[in-house]
Amino acid sequence: MPPKAPLRPNWGLLPPSFLLPSSTRSLLPLIATAQNVQPSYTSFRTIKSTFDPRPSRFAYVKDRSALDSTSTAALARRANSTPLRTGALALKKGMTALYDPDTGKRHACTVLQLDRNTIVAHKTREKNGYYAVQIGAGQREARNVTRPLLGHFAGAGVSPKRWVAEFKVLDERGLEGVGVGQELAASWFQEGQWVDVQGTGKGKGFAGGMKRHGFSGQPASHGQSLMHRGMGSAGGSQGSGSRVLPGKRMAGNMGGESVTVKNLKVLKVDAENGIVVVNGCVPGPRDKILRVQDAMKKPWPAGPMNLAELAPAATTASPAEATA
Repeated sequence: MPPKAPLRPNWGLLPPSFLLPSSTRSLLPLIATAQNVQPSYTSFRTIKSTFDPRPSRFAYVKDRSALDSTSTAALARRANSTPLRTGALALKKGMTALYDPDTGKRHACTVLQLDRNTIVAHKTREKNGYYAVQIGAGQREARNVTRPLLGHFAGAGVSPKRWVAEFKVLDERGLEGVGVGQELAASWFQEGQWVDVQGTGKGKGFAGGMKRHGFSGQPASHGQSLMHRGMGSAGGSQGSGSRVLPGKRMAGNMGGESVTVKNLKVLKVDAENGIVVVNGCVPGPRDKILRVQDAMKKPWPAGPMNLAELAPAATTASPAEATA
């Protein structure tokens, strides 16, 4: 009979706890406490992250402090995107073509007309929380205006307006040169400067996928029937969760939304007739109201900040000239 092998040092010890049944695993802390031995394994039933938590959900860099949520900080963040001076309301009168004097090329352009733009009110940081100029344009019968608006226009000393809009300005300098009751003419803009035009696009009603999003449609032959202009599949089954994902481009209402065309060059200004001609096309049909303001992504124009600077200088004749 061969001799027996000596016992191993770890003979009689329990296997690792993850190999034990749950009933025995619950007794391990009691056994360790009775033997005055710390358990070598602790069960964690949560997902452990390998990255340290961020100090704030707004701070993407550890060394950088979180964004300030005050209104003053919000205005400071928008300082680079807020114009220095107010804009104006204009009517789209149609399109024509002009030659650019700088390049000599013929460009399609849009004719905009300013219709009796008048400063109605000022919005200040202390009273309203921001700086803005309220402008009214057009004309309206007093019987077609509500009493609150009639009192608002009467307080400003202006006639009832058909359109009223606000244009934010950077600081109080944008309010100094444009007093309440003064009229804003087409000479507020200069030839060669850049403007942004905002308006409401033409409403197309309910449109299909091909017209609304430019889908190519279905085949015209090989068994295709009554689905030539259909959009096709709206999503997979189990692959996409057996549902139509949010934001899926489908048929629906087209147009009638706010559209902003940026960086349009002013080709011509006719101050006598209130005409401003800009390069390119602008949203909306003819005789639609538009917002015209200095371009955000171009250098601010060197135009006047004060309406008094646009007025012609008063010339006084000398006594000799008067006698002659």
